[in-house]
Amino acid sequence: MNLILLEAGEVESPLAPSDPRAAHLIRVLRRREGDTFDAGIVNGPMGKATVVAIGPGGLAFRFEAGGEPPQPDPIHLLIALPRPQTARKILNEATSLGVASIRFFRSEKGEPGYAASTLWRSGEWRRHLLDGAAQAFDTRLPEVVHDAGLAASVAGLPPGCRRVGLDNYEAPRRLRAIPRAPPLALAFGPERGWSAAERSMLRQEGFELAHLGPRVLRTETAVVAALAVVKSGA
Repeated sequence: MNLILLEAGEVESPLAPSDPRAAHLIRVLRRREGDTFDAGIVNGPMGKATVVAIGPGGLAFRFEAGGEPPQPDPIHLLIALPRPQTARKILNEATSLGVASIRFFRSEKGEPGYAASTLWRSGEWRRHLLDGAAQAFDTRLPEVVHDAGLAASVAGLPPGCRRVGLDNYEAPRRLRAIPRAPPLALAFGPERGWSAAERSMLRQEGFELAHLGPRVLRTETAVVAALAVVKSGA
């Protein structure tokens, strides 16, 4: 953890002894009473916290807010709902890289059962956002949305988005760096690829088709690689 993230309601309460953040501060960072550490409020300001006491009741601290973190890049991901272990990686890495939103949609060739995973039902997914933000020394979490299909995800995009769909089979060109200007939408299909109807919809909705080269990548790898490419032009 490069930044200890706190929910707004946790600022006035000690971190319980069983809290992973307390364990990290004591055992990894070796903080003691009087020491300071970097902290921030989820989707709020960053600042410094001072350890007040460490005891059976947990780790008590005093938080002093500083400045607001930078706004995330206006990049919106549309991702066909992947298997849970893949989704965990995407949630973490996309948050670390600073996207504005992630819209998961049910695709025609995707596995419907993925939506019933405990990842989504238990709320575990949010922990991966927190881990990604803490790693990146940021407090901002992307908006995460679940849509019934590709059409709903496209309809949920902000106006004026430049639109790019990643496609291994029919894309005429390689994805290029895109200067930071208007919002950008990047669409990723399922492991089995886009259906003909989905590919047709992408074209009708103004998506350019682009690829990442001749190699077939895992979804989580494609997401990171595509973000690295487009952000290199910022």
